[in-house]
This record gives sequence, C-alpha cells and structure tokens, in this order.
Amino acid sequence: MLILNTGGTFNKRYNPLSGEVEVPYDNTAIETILESNLSQYDLAAVMYKDSLDMDINDRKILASIIMESSDDSFLIIHGTDTMSETAEFLSTIFEDRKIVITGAMRPFEIDKVEASVNLGYSIGFLKAQEKNGVYICMNGYIEPWDKIKKNTLKGQFELV
Repeated sequence: MLILNTGGTFNKRYNPLSGEVEVPYDNTAIETILESNLSQYDLAAVMYKDSLDMDINDRKILASIIMESSDDSFLIIHGTDTMSETAEFLSTIFEDRKIVITGAMRPFEIDKVEASVNLGYSIGFLKAQEKNGVYICMNGYIEPWDKIKKNTLKGQFELV
C-alpha cells in the first residue's frame, strides 16, 4: 500500500506569522497518526495544496505515480472540495488498482479524531477489499466514488 499526500484540510496548520491556516510542506499529520500503527506504510508527498488549487496537471501527476508504482493499493490524502473530481479522473484510468481517497473537514491540528478515523478506516478497507476501484472514505462511509458526494450546505459527505 502506498499513501500519497496531496495536502488539503487534513494537513492544514495555523501559521502564527501570517495568521492564516495553511497547507504546510510536510507530512506531520499523517506521520503522527501512523506512529501508533504497528504496520509500516510507504508515504510519498505528491504536492501540498488546498484541493481548490488542484488542476488537471496535478491529477495527471497522481495518475503517473500510481501507474509507475508496483503497489496495487493506494490511499490518497486529499482536500474535500475537489476529491470527487480527482476520483472521477482516476476511475477513467485505473481498473486494476484499489484506490481510496480520504481527507478531513477539519485540520488534524484542530480535530485529531476525524482525520485519524478516516485514515484508519481507509487503511483497513484497502487491506480487506478485494475488488478494484476508486473509493471515497469520509464521515464513516467508504463507497465507490460516484456513490458519495460532499454536501456543502451540511458540511458533510452523504450517499447519493
């Protein structure tokens, strides 16, 4: 299993110098969660972006990494605003891999539980799931990417 970090709210931290919440150029949130896990996972930083700043070139970079990897299972940490767009893009390319995209509605620095649960659910799902496909893991759901969407009015993901 290869964990790919793209940034998003999951990773955001408060910058006391600028007074803003930013996506830092590190993997601290993910590494902190994984420290309590007895298994070892490969973790690669792909980019450090808010998902609203991601574009087709960023998605192509993700696809290229997945294509060149010898792994068959991938966990992508991604911002929630465009996670569905990335999932749809990847689903048009990969039929022979298991890909889970997860994130958090609140930064790990603020709410350690949500990000930790989403990461843990995703890892467990990828270990148990036999069927290839692109899935989204959010708010206690792990579903095929086209069966779950972000409800921006409620601030949560729902089945569709």
